[in-house]
Parts: sequence; C-alpha cells; structure tokens
Amino acid sequence: MPSARSARDRFAELVGTAAVDIDLAEAALLIAAEAYPGLDVSRYVTALDILASEAESALIGASGDSDRVRRLVQFLSVERRFRGNQEDYYDRRNSFLNEVLERRTGIPITLAVVYMEVARRLGLLVVGVGFPGHFLTKHPGASELIIDPFFGQFLSMHDCEQRLRAVLGEEAMLEPGHLRAATPKEILVRLLRNLKQIYLQNRELAPALGCSERILLVDPALSQELRDRGLLYEQLECYAAARDDLGRFLSLAPNDPSAEAVRERLIAISRHRATLH
Repeated sequence: MPSARSARDRFAELVGTAAVDIDLAEAALLIAAEAYPGLDVSRYVTALDILASEAESALIGASGDSDRVRRLVQFLSVERRFRGNQEDYYDRRNSFLNEVLERRTGIPITLAVVYMEVARRLGLLVVGVGFPGHFLTKHPGASELIIDPFFGQFLSMHDCEQRLRAVLGEEAMLEPGHLRAATPKEILVRLLRNLKQIYLQNRELAPALGCSERILLVDPALSQELRDRGLLYEQLECYAAARDDLGRFLSLAPNDPSAEAVRERLIAISRHRATLH
C-alpha cells in the first residue's frame, strides 16, 4: 500500500521508460493512490483479473475475436453494469480507477481503461482512441469495432462523424487520425488533464499542481503543460519555480498564442522576491 510519495516514485518509474507496453492499470491506480493514501493497488489489479476470469464464460462459443469483443462489451456494460456517470460527470471519483471498479461508474477514459485491461487479460486487443471530446476504444482488424464504453455501445463511422461535428463544427470531416490508437502515455496525459481541470474548477491548486507534475513526468517536452505548471506555481507563491517553468515555456514555444500573456506574467513575477519551495 504505497504512500503518496512512493506512489509518485513508482509512477515516475513506470512512465520513465521508452517502452510502449506501460502497465496502464497500475499507472492509473498510482494516480489514484495520491488522492487515497495507502491505497492497495494490488487489490484493484486483482479486481481486473477477477473480471476477466468471470468474463471467460460469456465468451465461450464465440466465432472469432470480433465476436469475443462484442460479448465482452455486453458482459461489462450489461451484466456487470459498468456505465458512464451521466448524473455527475465531473465527480472526481470518476477519474480514479479504484472508484470506477468499486462503483462501476466513471467517465469515458477510465471506463476505457477497464475495457482495455480486461480485454488484455483475455488475449483480446482493445485500444484507446483519443477522439475529440469523448474518449473511445476500438478493436482493430479487418472488421474494426469502435466502442463507446461510456454507453456500452458500438459506433458506426457515421456515428463517429456526427459526434465529431458536434464537437468541431458542421464542416469537420472524419479522418483516420481521429480514430488512431492512443499510446499509454497519451492516455495517462489525458486522464491527468481531466483530473487537473476538476481540481482547478474547485480552486484546489496543490492537487492540480500534482497533476501537472505527473503529466510532465510522462512527457517532459509538453510546453503548454510547463506553462500551466508555472502559472500554478505563481498562484502558490512559488515564484522561482514559476519563473523557471514560464521561461522554459517561452524558449520552447515563443510563438504560442499565449506567449505574450506569459511574458507579462514573468514581468509581474519579477516584482516579487524569489521564494524557494
């Protein structure tokens, strides 16, 4: 049962590798462990193992992997009642995999992790899709299946196009990149950004900073995240750290639309006595 510090250290170890096969379930649970000190990560990894074991009987007699995936979606969404939290979408518990496994409700990305991890344990390939506005999953192959874990539905290309236009406007056209398989690191960044936004809406600056810090552990070159972390440092009166991050942001992205506003913040910060935290 890791402490918040050891959870952060283990998370850094997981995401610090160049390997593409990061243990997504463990990484997501380590994110939760900072909000739930002493969280027994192994307990929830075992819960995924049990779900996969229970799903096996539902897959007996399937005619191929596509049919097995269809049966798995039915098992998770209907028999085990994993569903999207439509009543309180921004409840922070929806972003923590332990809570999603306990309550069987979540947001698209955490439910996607459940689908992906159970499928992996059954030898099935289900990948995440960083679709605009609403995270999806898919089973690639000759008969590709697009899955919305939030509603437990399969989507046609027409469905995807309609959703895309609802987010990006009526002129938007569905392109292959919209349905590209997301890497584990991209999934973790999106999960942490969702969580960071919830903390910011509630003016919880320290936990929001923790999300920024972990995003930069996943990808240290994300210039906009450096900017966001620098602005959080400023609000927390950590002016030296704020100057470092905002200065690095400007060196990486001098022509970013927010660059001029960041330069103004740096001038304002220079009026404060540097405070090391």
